[in-house]
Amino acid sequence: MSGAGGTARPVHVAVVGGGISGLAAAYRLRALLGPDARITLVEQSGRLGGVLRTVPLAGVPIDVGAEAYLARRPEVPALAAELGLAELLVHPSGASASVRAGGRTAALPGRTVLGVPGSGARLDEVLSPAAVAQVAGERELELAWDGADRSVGELLRARFGDELADRLVDPLLSGVYAGRVDGLGLRATMPALAAQLDAGARSLTAAADALLPPPPPPTPPASAPTTARESALSAHRVGALSTPPDPTPPQPAKPAPAFGAVRGGYQVLLDALRQAAGAEVRLGYPVRELIRRPDGWRLEIGTAADPEALDVDAVLLAVPAPALRRLLAEVAPAAAVAADAVELASPVVVALAYRSEDAAALPATSGLLVAADEPLSAKAFTHTSRKWSHLAPSATDGLMRLRASLGRAGEVATLRVPDEELVARVRADLATLTGITAPPVAAYVQRHGGGLPQYGVGHGELVARLDAAVAEVPRLAVAGALLHGVGVPACLATADAAALSIVADLTRQPVASDGSMAV
Repeated sequence: MSGAGGTARPVHVAVVGGGISGLAAAYRLRALLGPDARITLVEQSGRLGGVLRTVPLAGVPIDVGAEAYLARRPEVPALAAELGLAELLVHPSGASASVRAGGRTAALPGRTVLGVPGSGARLDEVLSPAAVAQVAGERELELAWDGADRSVGELLRARFGDELADRLVDPLLSGVYAGRVDGLGLRATMPALAAQLDAGARSLTAAADALLPPPPPPTPPASAPTTARESALSAHRVGALSTPPDPTPPQPAKPAPAFGAVRGGYQVLLDALRQAAGAEVRLGYPVRELIRRPDGWRLEIGTAADPEALDVDAVLLAVPAPALRRLLAEVAPAAAVAADAVELASPVVVALAYRSEDAAALPATSGLLVAADEPLSAKAFTHTSRKWSHLAPSATDGLMRLRASLGRAGEVATLRVPDEELVARVRADLATLTGITAPPVAAYVQRHGGGLPQYGVGHGELVARLDAAVAEVPRLAVAGALLHGVGVPACLATADAAALSIVADLTRQPVASDGSMAV
């Protein structure tokens, strides 16, 4: 860049928002712009990480925000490799999950796509006989698919009935979005299923079948007993072979793990990103206004009583929807309107540690999803020490750790409940579900006010309008969970795209189709 009088000066980019998206964007900007660039990361709170947070629970680091990532996506492994953290990525133990519905706990059924059943899905332990019969008959119902987005709940209730929506799909989607099945859009939350319907699937069951691996072949019947003479002849034939056949039957390939996590918690990744980004971090500085200037941007930061102006060449916004709406209101009003339409959920996590003998009744499962109509406070439990082998009770402390999630979309009152009451509610749930009544040796409560955007009907169209409006403004980009997915891999993808866009503007170089660019 050139300053007054043509004096060369380092390029200066501001990243607003210190969650995983902002930190990853700052890191990618550093990689693209080189060591001389000035990168300032501004975060209104007193810490980095956003909804990712790792805390010591009885001396062991535990994630009390997001704890896992989708292993089928490449972003986290690729970033971990770049940062030298690949050896810290871990996968679940293989323990299965369960669901609490209809007043009983059952294994989470297999052969479903986020709860939408394919052929052969066993639902009799979760649904009533009448509901099982209704689900089985769905493939015979005429499907009038017009391609329009609609709520997941609306479509499921019409095709399968209420029980499948309430007892299975709602708990699963609530675990991802903290939202309700009737408020979440099909295209944003189940895009692969919607794509099958677009391609002509004749039913939801058929659409799920197209996305699931084929069912295992039936077990062949046992061979009839052989006579002594047949056994002798068989032995003679085998002895005549130069290489005896392997008596061990071939084993099916072990499926790849669906999820991964970071040993030591996401704080390890956050710390590595901060160090590698080499950014000037300003904590406790809200951005009050974004002002367009001929040669870049001015950010009004700090409080009204103690304001400060920050002049930069480009701005990358990685903030929640309400802050995005406010900052874009003057510079990209159409984008601000789109951001304003995104609703937020405010989940709460309660993490507990128990002596192993006190928690011996904890099921040997990875966790439990809870249907919304169950008389329980929590919407899900993660049996942390069962799910992750590296967090199993050790010889050092012998403690069992778990976490409960509370607060579905619209339940903002949960945020205002005192810590002691939240812990008491979770303990009451545990007593109901497992019979565990002993007090925990440690507890931690984490609130995420407005932490999860809700992907409602038409969310993709909202994001398309937001992206288009921001693209018209030079040297401005947006990243974050409200765009193309709430998980860590999706956030990393938006951070990379936003950083590439900023650098392309600064260098006036187009981004190639493979994401490469001359800098």
